[in-house]
Amino acid sequence: MSLPEIWFLAIAVLFGGYFLLEGFDFGVGMLMPFLGRRRGETSAEADTRRRVVLNTIGPVWDGNEVWVITAVGAMFAAFPAWYAGMLSALYLPMLLVLVGLILRVVAIEWRGKIDDPRWRRWCDVGIGAGSWIPAFVWGLAFANLVRGIPIDGDGRFVGGIGDLLSPYALLGGLTTVALFAVHGAVFLALKTDGTMRVAATHMARRLAPPAAVVVAAFAGWTQVDHGGGPTVAAAAVCVGALVATTVAVAGGHGLPSVRREVVAFATTATAIVAMTVLLFGSLWSAVIPSTLDPAFSLTIADAASSAYTLRIISWASLVVLPVVIGYQAWTYWVFRQRISLQQIPASVGIPLRRDASAR
Repeated sequence: MSLPEIWFLAIAVLFGGYFLLEGFDFGVGMLMPFLGRRRGETSAEADTRRRVVLNTIGPVWDGNEVWVITAVGAMFAAFPAWYAGMLSALYLPMLLVLVGLILRVVAIEWRGKIDDPRWRRWCDVGIGAGSWIPAFVWGLAFANLVRGIPIDGDGRFVGGIGDLLSPYALLGGLTTVALFAVHGAVFLALKTDGTMRVAATHMARRLAPPAAVVVAAFAGWTQVDHGGGPTVAAAAVCVGALVATTVAVAGGHGLPSVRREVVAFATTATAIVAMTVLLFGSLWSAVIPSTLDPAFSLTIADAASSAYTLRIISWASLVVLPVVIGYQAWTYWVFRQRISLQQIPASVGIPLRRDASAR
């Protein structure tokens, strides 16, 4: 196997790690408004529930984003033509991803700084938007790459925004939203205790069946129109894993609750990895297929950097990657405990407005 092919697989692994880890972050953010309040609760009690939801990803969400930074950086170094073609054709979708991620970062970091219900509500809006937008746009973007983009013989994008909103691409966006939502729900069930654990389990139970249908539709469409022999197994595993998730959250044939949650999380993780394999397997070996003329498609060999550059970044990755993986594994181990409502302390944020009598 050549160095360009190895680096194509490495980028697939990096994006797979990103979707696997950041996927439940997005899912938690998307579900926070629905799991963060119960009927009859006061605003303070609802805020405590939302803080439980948010604290499940608090120690790890920013570390999970390292995977996409590394993936895009590796694409820039190993395949500059792929990087340029993808970001120029998908400029607006990628801009939306960045805006969403910035909204989420600011909202998460600043939510607890000020003790005011309206402030926290606006931060919750930012967390929600910063989760829904990237979750949808990543699926839209990769579906467009698999389907093909109107690029000419010079690799320039000659289409418009309408070319990126095909039914297949929109279904791709809906698929990643469904996958990440279920992944986030089972993660919350695995990381919380008490009433929050019950609520997250019920949410996963409601989300898993429709998610399996959406994923099956997209995986089948991808396999029929763009896949090949090697991707059949990935499509089958992806759908089968979501079916297994549905069974696990519905009762798991008598498995203890903890084991059901572990099985459910493992199966949603398997579905995300299998979907990544299906997408990148469909891109082999044309990383940007052209819808104008197959001769204009950008292949792995055409997009790759020089052999010298690939050797340099290969040695660098062998040094850096184990450190990143080791650090993240340590972080997950340290913060492995479940979180409950009783563990959330009172808010320590400063008042939004200073009391006039205190002046």
